[in-house]
Amino acid sequence: MTATPTVTEHRRTARQERNLEPVPSSPDPSVPAGGRRPEHPPVTRLDDLAAAIGAELTVVGGAGRPADTVTGIDLRAQDVLPGDLFAALPGAHAHGATYARAALDRGAVAVFTDPAGAEIVAGIASAATAVLIHPEPRAVLGAASATVYGDPSERMQIIGITGTSGKTTTAYLVEAGLAAAGRVTGLVGTVEIRVAGRRVPSALTTPEAPQLHALFAAMLERGVDTVVMEVSSHALALGRVAATRFDLGAFTNLSQDHLDFHRDLDDYFDAKARLFAAGSPVRAERAIVCVDDRWGRRMAEVAAVDRTPDVVQTVAVTEGDADWTVTGETTDPSGTQHFDLIAPDGSTHRIGVRLPGRYNIANAALAVALCVAAGVDVDSAARGVATVDVPGRVERIDRGQSYLAVVDYAHKPAALDAVITTLRRGTTGRIAVVVGAGGDRDREKRPLMGAIAAASADFVVITDDNPRTEDPASIRAALLEGTRTVPGDKRAEIHEIGDRADAIAAAVAWARPGDVVLVAGKGHERGQEIDGVKHPFDDREVLAAAVEQQQRCGGTQ
Repeated sequence: MTATPTVTEHRRTARQERNLEPVPSSPDPSVPAGGRRPEHPPVTRLDDLAAAIGAELTVVGGAGRPADTVTGIDLRAQDVLPGDLFAALPGAHAHGATYARAALDRGAVAVFTDPAGAEIVAGIASAATAVLIHPEPRAVLGAASATVYGDPSERMQIIGITGTSGKTTTAYLVEAGLAAAGRVTGLVGTVEIRVAGRRVPSALTTPEAPQLHALFAAMLERGVDTVVMEVSSHALALGRVAATRFDLGAFTNLSQDHLDFHRDLDDYFDAKARLFAAGSPVRAERAIVCVDDRWGRRMAEVAAVDRTPDVVQTVAVTEGDADWTVTGETTDPSGTQHFDLIAPDGSTHRIGVRLPGRYNIANAALAVALCVAAGVDVDSAARGVATVDVPGRVERIDRGQSYLAVVDYAHKPAALDAVITTLRRGTTGRIAVVVGAGGDRDREKRPLMGAIAAASADFVVITDDNPRTEDPASIRAALLEGTRTVPGDKRAEIHEIGDRADAIAAAVAWARPGDVVLVAGKGHERGQEIDGVKHPFDDREVLAAAVEQQQRCGGTQ
């Protein structure tokens, strides 16, 4: 088989073509307080920025000399720092320019907006204020953000991972594989942001474009050379990753989710396909696609359009026709899985992954393939992958009890089915499932999740997840409706307990030695949103407390 250039080699060529050099590594790659921005941001001339994004530069307001440079950009007036460009975009309920006064008071030196926003700014600016005007500012927000921060994604290797399930797990596995080979990594994901191993809390799977490019710049400043990031369908559809240059794009799988945002599964697929499709401004230079489902096979076809065969590789666990394939799967008593990964050159490598479930074999195989494409040798990648535990993903809560207690982020039908199936294979006992569904989200999946739990478990407690602004009882009713579609003789024992802590305690009280208690839906989350207010709540802590209470009261039945 003819050797093909790695992404690292592609990157080197791209750097030479752009005459760019990487920023020198910081001697101490640590994250300062609030470290989502660079400590020493570049200074960008406003006339250069206007030319780069096709905006008109003008001055409004009173007397004085307007600023002619900026050092940052932000969408939220409350997050503006001195020297920033305030991006005042039109919104569904209010125009962002109405907050320009607050942004200017916080130190914004210029405003980026549309013609209507410019008129608003002119009416509230007390001093001469530079305004960049674009007819569609959101369309060029990513380009503006990248320009302000010096195009940091051009100077690092960016790996984007999309799909319905497995993004977080695969990202952690890839990060570990890269770190084992000596890479200085950044991680952007649902659970957290990490810069050279230091944690920064994350609110969105993918931040908005100004925050994302600021984060890239902060990572680059601290010596990061490779960034692994989850890329949600929302991020792709809403332009949050605009102007990000992806070296590698990966696809895990696709199943029903986010149909409150997307018209249907095809629309959902098309959003994710922007990471791979010809003509997409964020198309990754190379692609690794898991083809275990029909959506993966379709995505591989999308990724291959107008490309030479070496640019797209496929991974398969259940399908045999792929560049990377899996065989020889085993599970040891601790739950660690091992498998043989056959590389495109025909070589076989034994891989271990601590996470249970065949879907995690697929995640691990994809992760190793990504590491190799990024220029890491298989042995180093395998060494890193073998060490990973992922917060809230089949996370075991062990307090010395005689049954297995697990928290998992499964909040969609396919993920719930997969995790219950995995746990069923690993036990001869019974399974209890605590499950709900999020409010203000895809309503169609609620009865499906209720049906899956009722058909697959022995004891089901329907409870509240994050009701948000919806009536919690109506959400539970939809799940209960799904449970009733399962014939009575095949249906689990069903209970409805709205209070999530009480629901978890009920499942724990039911458990006997050898059983499994699964708390599904919220995983790593540390809060529960009810009626628009987020209350402290961590399934892992609550489950641990319930198990400990049971132990103090005399153990299992």
